[in-house]
Amino acid sequence: MTKRAVVLHSGGMDSSTLIYWAMQEGFEVFALSVFYGQRHRRELSSACEVAYKAGVNYKQINLSSLSYFLAGSALTSTDVPVPEGLYDEESMKATVVPNRNMILFSIAGGYADSIDATTIMGAQHAGDHAVYPDCRPDFMYATRYALSLATEGRVFLDAPFVHFDKSRIAGIARSLEVPLELTWSCYKGGDVHCGRCGTCTERIEAIWNAGFRDPTEYEPGTYAATLKLLREAGKLRR
Repeated sequence: MTKRAVVLHSGGMDSSTLIYWAMQEGFEVFALSVFYGQRHRRELSSACEVAYKAGVNYKQINLSSLSYFLAGSALTSTDVPVPEGLYDEESMKATVVPNRNMILFSIAGGYADSIDATTIMGAQHAGDHAVYPDCRPDFMYATRYALSLATEGRVFLDAPFVHFDKSRIAGIARSLEVPLELTWSCYKGGDVHCGRCGTCTERIEAIWNAGFRDPTEYEPGTYAATLKLLREAGKLRR
């Protein structure tokens, strides 16, 4: 019997790579996206495109009302500016959505149990640890235990990238031929990546350090400027 996995899928590079990684591991993948009122809802159309390209099952849940009581984050409120520049704890703390991953894992766990999937997967990685408390290994271990109790051991939480940096994930994406040109990272959610916000900066750094051409479309002039910023900060490896 084919093993099933529910992959939480934002439409970004990390979760898109995780879909392809899970397929390689022999899972029948059910990709799950959640609209929680994020201002960059543009990522959801990318999630759909990537899932279609990969040929996996895809569902999207509308929980947009969450934005009304998860306020105060740059991701859910247009009153809070999206931080630009380097992706680090100080600059990106404005993008923390309170308890977001606990909410998403709970939904994914229920969905997995209902379709006899043995695993739910999240694409959290080491670069997130300083910024987001619900991306850290201790949180993953505790949530894995709680999910096992809630499902009487039927569903397991896996976060295979939790100790990887983003450049390693970019390298995996290249080896698995993930269509990175379809993925979306920018928190500003325009027609193309802004090339200036923290997540665009992190994306540019990761792909550059993985050593291949960046297929992302950025706003004119921003890619070179951000590379210069990263080089001056000592973030580039070549």
